[in-house]
Amino acid sequence: MAMNSSEVLDFAREAIWLILQMSGPIMVVGLAVGVGIALLQALTQIQEMTLVFVPKIVAIFVSLLLFMPLMGALLGGFMTRIADRVASM
Repeated sequence: MAMNSSEVLDFAREAIWLILQMSGPIMVVGLAVGVGIALLQALTQIQEMTLVFVPKIVAIFVSLLLFMPLMGALLGGFMTRIADRVASM
């Protein structure tokens, strides 16, 4: 039995929402660290271009480690829902 267009759109909508849920916290951490470093550079007038990259990379790596269980649970739940839908066809 083939899937109709509404089911495909439901899968796509859920996948896009999942991407936003998984990447959102990491992006917020990167944004916060970037703004903090930019503010520090503006206040101290240190205009080193490479100063932004190392703290941002470290912060994103640490946040990936912290949010990995949440991301795994979201992805596992999505896969379970997909498997249930496919099995019910």
